[in-house]
Amino acid sequence: MVPVWYHTVIGPSRRYPPRMTDIPLSRDAQELLFLEARSANSFTDEPVTDDQLHAIWDLLKWAPTSGNTNPLRILYLRSPESRERAVAHLAEGNRAKTRTAPMTALLAADRDFHEFVPQLFPARAEQAESYAKMEGRAEMAYFNATLQAAYFILAVRAIGLAAGPMSGFDYPAMDREFFPDGRYASVLVVNFGMPGPDAWFPRLPRLEFDQAVTII
Repeated sequence: MVPVWYHTVIGPSRRYPPRMTDIPLSRDAQELLFLEARSANSFTDEPVTDDQLHAIWDLLKWAPTSGNTNPLRILYLRSPESRERAVAHLAEGNRAKTRTAPMTALLAADRDFHEFVPQLFPARAEQAESYAKMEGRAEMAYFNATLQAAYFILAVRAIGLAAGPMSGFDYPAMDREFFPDGRYASVLVVNFGMPGPDAWFPRLPRLEFDQAVTII
């Protein structure tokens, strides 16, 4: 069941005819997660609850990562003070909407994700030692946390909220501000909540199948 605001604020437009008629995911769900979804730029003042934050995690944590490493770490900036600390490092165009969003998440990669391997992959607990010595561990953490950041956006949409992801910020400065010990590395900032008036810009084009896909 899609949220009430979806039909009044977004659509549905039904302008994306599927190539398959037997997709298990309902048409409303396809539109909510993909076809009609887009980045939100304004939100209402309705707060995001702790239950919603737990629901987001309970969805995204099941999506795949390499070796089930799960390196994503989330810092929620709920208080005005924490929000201002982040705003100082955002691009100018991202500041006002971050101040007024009901919730902002700073998504980061845990470079020392290997410490949790015995818990996350008990059948291969010895991999923790291999990862600890791995030269490219930070790159592996960042790739998989970025993958999980995409899952985060979908999870926000799935529980009936709108997401406004942003990469427009000073990454080193954000890390110095929130992760000074160097263990975590910022990946993405995401504002989210109930969408407000004029939350979306007009839908931008996408590449066609033949432009992006090759079958050999």
